[in-house]
Amino acid sequence: MIIKNKTVLVTGAGSGIGEACAAAFACEGARVILTGKTQAHLEACRKKIIKKYPKARCMVSAFDVRDIAAVRKALETLPRPFRAVDVLINNAGLGLGKEKFYEGDPADWDVMIDTNIKGLLYISRFIAPEMVARGKGHIINISSIAGRRAYPGGNVYCATKAAVRMLSSAMRIDLIDTPVRVTDIAPGKVKTDFSRVRFKGDAQRAKKEYLGFHPLSSHDIAEIAVFVVSRPDHVVLDELLVTPREMISTAIFHKRR
Repeated sequence: MIIKNKTVLVTGAGSGIGEACAAAFACEGARVILTGKTQAHLEACRKKIIKKYPKARCMVSAFDVRDIAAVRKALETLPRPFRAVDVLINNAGLGLGKEKFYEGDPADWDVMIDTNIKGLLYISRFIAPEMVARGKGHIINISSIAGRRAYPGGNVYCATKAAVRMLSSAMRIDLIDTPVRVTDIAPGKVKTDFSRVRFKGDAQRAKKEYLGFHPLSSHDIAEIAVFVVSRPDHVVLDELLVTPREMISTAIFHKRR
């Protein structure tokens, strides 16, 4: 698929992997829709992209993927040049807390399940039928290495990302008789705001998550997303597990002293 002039919708585009994906696709000449909960964060990202790529075509649509009515309204009211979404990047997601499951906060569980699973389903449910009708499209789901192997304190987060991986597989089956492609990208440790959010603003605790090795950057994942989409239409990169060189699994690291 040629990326130039395609329309790419990125969820969770206000920071991290989502922001990097929006910038990477804008660089390639795509029209980009930045979505997320916070208008100000999205506008700041859009301005950064425009400053770096003055010819970029970007718009902001602020809504919460957990709210199906808000998702529907946002998609139905997209301006005409952005309405036909060619690439959907389901990036919105988060982890909260790192307690043992029997000490966890059920409110945190609800947020993770509603965002990581139901939010992905809601937006895919509205966009996929239009891709099928047009006979083209690509859905990229950002899962995690945590969806392949659990780790201490990961419990519900790991379960949600395992669900994303399984949903990606199920989507491919359901779309097999259409030209729509589906890819699951499962990053290992990526240095973003993920850990700061997980630890509810505790920057020092978050910083420790990335010490002693060279983590991935959000740009690493964005470059992979662009590569995946740019393959010929008959080529599907089904699952990609992407890790730092010093990380093999959630349990096996080489950390320098």
